Amino acid sequence: MTQKIILASASPRRAELLAQIGVKFDALPVDIDETPHHDELPHDYVRRLALEKAQAAKLLSNKPDMLVLGSDTSVIIDGEILGKPEDKEHAKDMLNKLSGRTHSVLTSVALLGDKDWCTVSENKVTFAILSDSDFEQYWATGEPLGKAGAYAIQGKAAVFIKKLEGSFSGVMGLPLYETAQLLRKAGYSID
Repeated sequence: MTQKIILASASPRRAELLAQIGVKFDALPVDIDETPHHDELPHDYVRRLALEKAQAAKLLSNKPDMLVLGSDTSVIIDGEILGKPEDKEHAKDMLNKLSGRTHSVLTSVALLGDKDWCTVSENKVTFAILSDSDFEQYWATGEPLGKAGAYAIQGKAAVFIKKLEGSFSGVMGLPLYETAQLLRKAGYSID
């Protein structure tokens, strides 16, 4: 039987992706301050949050010998980190910034074990031009809330995506190739 790991997340998408590659895990959601530090670069930001989530879960778990996986995803446009929208106007502002343009989606994965590993997956997503009607219909789905950049590539926002360069799972919230590589480095066998 394969050893279980701890997933420092409440995200059903991350859970689904880990299960997809046969990883056995217990989810242990953590609550950390996700405010970017002054002048923090986007790569440093996602790396820091993934590590902080994993470290917080390791402390909470009381299981120091288990592998702990943390991850963070951010949408970046013009150097600005777009987090999760606070309300409808904030979501509309984010999606207007993305409309008709290409942006980056950074997802960092941190794995804590005997050693600590951390990597960042960078992906490029190009949006179609969104109309006010597109936004209103998308907002009505409830999908923009709780999503970095106010959209979910695996959901109804898929119709807005003209082009993806990189990892679909990375944009979704957990780059599977990079995650599998880290798990193998830590001695975890992928089924």
